[in-house]
Amino acid sequence: MNRLSGLFSPRLFMLAFTMIWLLGGSQLSVLAANTGDQAGGVNPFIPLMFALGIILLASRTGGALARRLNQPRVLGQLIVGLVLGPTVLDFLHWEILQGADLQQTIKEFAELGVLLLMFNIGLEVHLSELAKVGKVAVFAGVLGVVVPVALTAAVLLPAGYAWQPALFAGVTLAATSVSISAQVLLELGYLRTKEGNALLATALIDDVLAILAVSLTLVLAAGGGGESDLSQLLVIVVQMAGYIIVAFLAAWYLLPRALQWIQGRPELAQAYGIPIFALASALIFGWSAEYLGGVAAITGAFIAGVGLSKLQNRNMKREIEQTMSHLAYVFLVPIFFVDVGLETDLSSFPMEAIPFMLILLLMAVISKVFGAGFGALMGGFNLREALRVGVCMISRGEVGLIIISIGLSSGIIDGGSELYASLFMVILLTTVLTPPLVRWVFQTEQNPSDDPMILAASTTGD
Repeated sequence: MNRLSGLFSPRLFMLAFTMIWLLGGSQLSVLAANTGDQAGGVNPFIPLMFALGIILLASRTGGALARRLNQPRVLGQLIVGLVLGPTVLDFLHWEILQGADLQQTIKEFAELGVLLLMFNIGLEVHLSELAKVGKVAVFAGVLGVVVPVALTAAVLLPAGYAWQPALFAGVTLAATSVSISAQVLLELGYLRTKEGNALLATALIDDVLAILAVSLTLVLAAGGGGESDLSQLLVIVVQMAGYIIVAFLAAWYLLPRALQWIQGRPELAQAYGIPIFALASALIFGWSAEYLGGVAAITGAFIAGVGLSKLQNRNMKREIEQTMSHLAYVFLVPIFFVDVGLETDLSSFPMEAIPFMLILLLMAVISKVFGAGFGALMGGFNLREALRVGVCMISRGEVGLIIISIGLSSGIIDGGSELYASLFMVILLTTVLTPPLVRWVFQTEQNPSDDPMILAASTTGD
């Protein structure tokens, strides 16, 4: 009863009232810009300001409500995105926001958000701790990809699907969005635990293997398999492995020295000079990961963060952590979580596909928990630790959406098919289900972390 009454505290009431006032006022103000000539002359920045303001307020309100219900803040932000998106309000297509391509602009803000999220997570970890769970990461990463592919094929092939879409669907569900689980662990204070380090190391291997699996599937589906196609695949493997090795070496040995050099030059270091160079390194490493390494940009940003975690100057490191945390969690990260829902339209999901979707959802959850979890068990974790790693790997998130879009553009998966609609829904549901599941498997122990930066990341603005 106390928890329910807490939902209607004065602060939350004011937030909700502000949201309703803005939403209602926006519809009335449409009358002021109703003609085609006026719409054509709109400065795109004007509707963008309003849209970002609504997203940030809604994100904070949803996160606060989730915390009131003892759930991770991320869950509330994801659900708020669904409400703002085409499923309910479709607010990006209100007339007051016409005249600008807000969807693409907000998506780019969201991509910056997840990039900084992974950079901040990299700052929180220590390479020596990741190395300790290397064996776990290898087994969990490999089985976390192989088992979903195998189980998905076992479900789809008997259902009459050709091997190409069945294989690509498996590859789609082999992906993992580490950013969702990592944010929950950061919020709960478990990111620096053995399971948190295992998640980050496993996700790195999972990311590489998933991209390799996508490349291999595209080659096979195109009727390849010849010497030229296999050599092309080998080039991709060497490119990705080479990039990760070189990037880690550069981040570990060069980035800290570069910032130490900047620190000794006041004209560069003063007025947030150190955080600016740290931010630049995250962006450049993110760019290089996609452009040079063929891996996800968040992998490059994470590697940059790991490199800067080595900084010996505690004042420099604290300045970077505080500035990046404020930039990320006040502005960009909330946009990322809300954007997941903004791009989802549940209203168009075919009702007749629900049974098939539920089977895929069950398989998607079991395959990650069993695959990555059993791999962690083989690597030396006990049953509870292995279960936690498996649950943390459930979310498919933005990585799954990227892979399924590749299948759509290549023609392997039909955009109007029951399979596509079900896969899209499974990606969304695994993303929404992961935060409460992660909290559930970790709730039996007292929070192990008293780190002020972890607390800042999860409570900024409270």
